[in-house]
Amino acid sequence: MSVLDGVHSPGDIKNLNNSELEVLCSDIRKQLVETVSQTGGHLASNLGVVELSVALHKVFDSPIDQIVFDVGHQCYTHKILTGRKERFSTLRQEGGISGFTRTDESEHDIFSSGHSSVSVSQAIGLAKAKRIKAEKGKVIAVIGDGALTGGLAYEAFNNGSYDCGNLIIILNDNKMSISRNVGSMSRHLTNIRTSKQYFNLKSGVSRVLARLPKIGSVINRCLTFVNSEIRKKVYNNATFFEELGFRYYGLIDGHDLESLISVLTAAKTQHHAVLIHISTVKGKGYNPAEKNPTQFHGIGKFNAVTGECNAGGSNFSSIFGETVCRLAEKDGRICCVTAAMAEGTGLSEFAGRFPKRFFDVGIAEQHAVTFSSGLAKNGMVPIFAVYSTFLQRSYDQLIHDVAMQNLKVIFGIDRAGFVGEDGESHQGVFDVSFLNTVPNLTVYSPSCYNELQGMLNEAVYNGSNAAAVRYPRGKEKRMPEGYSYDGSDFSVFGDVNSKNCIITYGREFSECYAAYEQLENTFVIKLNKIKPVETAVLNLAENAKHIFFYEESVKAGSVGEVFAAMLKENNINVNFRHIAVENEFIKQASVESQLKKYKMDKDSIIKEVSDVKKNQA
Repeated sequence: MSVLDGVHSPGDIKNLNNSELEVLCSDIRKQLVETVSQTGGHLASNLGVVELSVALHKVFDSPIDQIVFDVGHQCYTHKILTGRKERFSTLRQEGGISGFTRTDESEHDIFSSGHSSVSVSQAIGLAKAKRIKAEKGKVIAVIGDGALTGGLAYEAFNNGSYDCGNLIIILNDNKMSISRNVGSMSRHLTNIRTSKQYFNLKSGVSRVLARLPKIGSVINRCLTFVNSEIRKKVYNNATFFEELGFRYYGLIDGHDLESLISVLTAAKTQHHAVLIHISTVKGKGYNPAEKNPTQFHGIGKFNAVTGECNAGGSNFSSIFGETVCRLAEKDGRICCVTAAMAEGTGLSEFAGRFPKRFFDVGIAEQHAVTFSSGLAKNGMVPIFAVYSTFLQRSYDQLIHDVAMQNLKVIFGIDRAGFVGEDGESHQGVFDVSFLNTVPNLTVYSPSCYNELQGMLNEAVYNGSNAAAVRYPRGKEKRMPEGYSYDGSDFSVFGDVNSKNCIITYGREFSECYAAYEQLENTFVIKLNKIKPVETAVLNLAENAKHIFFYEESVKAGSVGEVFAAMLKENNINVNFRHIAVENEFIKQASVESQLKKYKMDKDSIIKEVSDVKKNQA
């Protein structure tokens, strides 16, 4: 029987010795590889925090001690240790456990997560609340070094140390050290500062000095100053955190359980804010992931024995990348910007071929948009490639720094619509609604690769204002035979004198067209440009008796609502049905299952249109 077999809750590891904990880590790594190879998910980052997660639950008492993971995709070992081991095979599956922390899954998941750089702010709020209410327990934020490229983390650090003696921040450095001089001397100093002998000596000296009238306090201040100066010399740039009021411990080997347990135990006894800097290896313990951590960061199904990934082929992201490369070959003004998602958005080739015109700004979407506005102001044509869910973070910059300035910035919005197994935090169903509120912005929504290529070209060369091209995750779906994008704002299929009119855009067109082929007295209008919606679409639809508007978007503020308002304003009286997502978050499932749940699949469309026909008979 493996050690993991006997672990069902955090309490089960409290009495395990270091040798048993080492075996436990090995067992967990095996389960991580076996499971993710079948479900897909974030593998490399989770392999890198196995020892840290075990040490955290060895030392602290969750959920009294609250652990916040940033980004939540580092939480797999945490889930295994907190009662979800038996369900771990359902990772990212419909009805299964999430690939991120989720408050509705476990009391040990303090926040539902999905976006980066938020943990320190959350942890400070938790810690302050505990202090106000005189509640027991520490608050521990685990933040990856990539998350430190987000400005929110620094805003939090700036006000995090004051009156937060119950706060511990763990910086998981899995790329490079913050300071090149954090080495053996700093590790030796950290070992001294976290030892019981050091604490006993320090507290003993403080008690003796406190008894000495007048001179005692002077000596104590001098010793504190000398201590501080020594730390500055040894830690060098890492004292950035000490200047902000945090007690810094580092650099710690994040795969050395004994060292981790020692420093965490010491931090637990402190009465001031602590930052622990650890070094880990992404993909640790699984050779394919160690060799290629980027590929195994977020990965689909793969062969667990060989590490060989399932063949991918072309998808919307790769076609986007190929297209911007072709445009950049002919136009030296074109630049590409990404927020730490070069591979995910298909820009790896562009980065290699045009390094001077490629900018990865880190996990800093707000900066990416305003930075792009600067490029545009001085004559470049920036293309910011970003997932729909992450574009939400830069709504203010989109309005103030791009649209209000009437600057030509192109937004390549990847993962628009349903995204499947990534769950609530990653669904791309909000961008349409907030983009609809922004003046001086044109929005395209391609349904296939051919349209993506044509619309990108239009976005770059037609008009002088900002434009967004939003496209779904994965591969293109079936299109009408012989169809080719001709630059039209919309396309019509079928007899416009039919009683039933289906209006849609993007990936959903394929489902609607497949339904149309089996329906009578029906025609389809496919919107290519969804902002603005041309009045010509209204003129075509007004003769229909029933209009069915389908879109992978939340209903509030959507294109369907805009079109419904247009009908009302023009006194067009038709039976209008709007099929979209109501005011809710979309749970993890396959895209096919999500389409079916929200009645946007072919069969549901056929039923909806046929039922209206029956009711009118």
